[in-house]
Order: sequence, then structure tokens, then C-alpha cells
Amino acid sequence: MTSFFERASRLIAIAVLAFEMPVPVYWLTLHTRVFFWRRHIRAAFPVAVLIAWGIIDSLLYRFHLELFRRGSMSWPALVGMALIAFDVFTFCTSEAVMGGRRLAGHAELAGSRELIARGLYARVRHPRYLGMMTGVFGACLVIALPALWAVSVLWFLLALLSIRAEERELHTRLGPAYAAYADQVPALLPFRLGSRSRQTSGRREHHP
Repeated sequence: MTSFFERASRLIAIAVLAFEMPVPVYWLTLHTRVFFWRRHIRAAFPVAVLIAWGIIDSLLYRFHLELFRRGSMSWPALVGMALIAFDVFTFCTSEAVMGGRRLAGHAELAGSRELIARGLYARVRHPRYLGMMTGVFGACLVIALPALWAVSVLWFLLALLSIRAEERELHTRLGPAYAAYADQVPALLPFRLGSRSRQTSGRREHHP
């Protein structure tokens, strides 16, 4: 039975990596050329998916033997599974609030002016990124591969760049409405770290 849970948890962790790790590349592909993609909406999504999941998942497959290496079901792995469960929770709840099309970036490419600030989005501006980060961290705990930890640090930095690009796009698209929202709602954690003065100009913005 223990062996079954070991294999199942490792498969789940690998699935999380394969699904979540390409996401920042996907968003950077769309956000860094958003005005171009708005003129080519039909091509935007398949091209971004091909670039993101094609590149990242190919690299993951390159190291699939290491990823599937058997390990022990230790308490860090159990913590990792709990973090992965939180990732699934943020995905499901975000999808319920935003809808699948909006989570995939349709609002950005369509130039939507609607600001959604309910559900998890009333507490943090980027619940999906928060979920992704906990999910990838949880997968690292389950797989316990040193090289994966090193890669996850680079991935984390890439995710922060993606958030930065996304907030810049939202600030441009939604203007003062998003600035007011960002002034009230933290980016990733549902609380402010230390004192923070109000910033009413040059503010950057959000999405899932």
C-alpha cells in the first residue's frame, strides 16, 4: 500500500510540474506582445501553448528517468501533497470566478475593461500564481530531486517576471480602477508585509 501511494504521489507531482511550469512562459509570450496578438487572436493561443508546453514539457521529458526515480513517502512528501491540493483548490475556485476563457487570457487579447474582484480575487490579486507556486514547491518536496530544486528557483523568478508583465498590461488596460484595486488587495499573500505607503501613480497590475 505504501508503495502505491509513493507511485501515485510521484505521478501527481510530475503532472503538476508538466501543467504548471509552462504557465509563466505562456503568459510572457502573450503579455510581451499583447498588441500584436490582439491583431492575431486566433493564432495567439495555439502559438503560446506550443511555445510554453512544447519547450518546458520537452525538457521535463528529457529528465523523466530522474523524475520517476523511486523515493520514500516521508513527511516532506506529505506536506508536498497538501501544497498540491492547495494548488488544485486555487485553480478550481479561480476558474469558477473567472471562467476558463478569461483564465486562458481572452480578456487580455479582447481588451476587456471588466475588473473582477470577488472570491479569491478579493483577497489576493494573483491567486493562480500563488497556487502554482505552492504546487511546484509541493512537487519538489514529493520528488526530492536536487536538480529540480535548482530549476524551481529559476522558474520562480520567471513567474515573478510574468506577474510583473501581467500587472503592467492590466494597469494599461484598466487604468485607475485597477490602481485602486491594487492599493487595497495584496499581490500574492492575503496580508501586507510591513507598512506600505499608498502608491497612486506608476502602479502595476494583475490577473489569475
